[in-house]
Amino acid sequence: MGTNGDEHEHDTDCSVVISEVYLYLDLECSEDRRALIKKHLDDCSGCLEEYGIEHEVKALVARCCGDETAPLELRERLRVKLDQLEVQVETREYLP
Repeated sequence: MGTNGDEHEHDTDCSVVISEVYLYLDLECSEDRRALIKKHLDDCSGCLEEYGIEHEVKALVARCCGDETAPLELRERLRVKLDQLEVQVETREYLP
């Protein structure tokens, strides 16, 4: 059910795939979700291109930063901000 108005119909919405592409890249989603996203990427050249860009960015960051990880405090602050943003987006979708 593509909502982008293109001629391709997908079981999974493109916006969902793009929003979960980092989980997919980091192997942090369930096997079912991975299979769903992989099938979508196989069928959708637009999302596959976006996936490729994200993959390249992730590889570049890994090369530049090595094994460094963000401090726990920073990761927690980011997680809270992302959760707040997600709630705002979900709330906005239901407004008239």
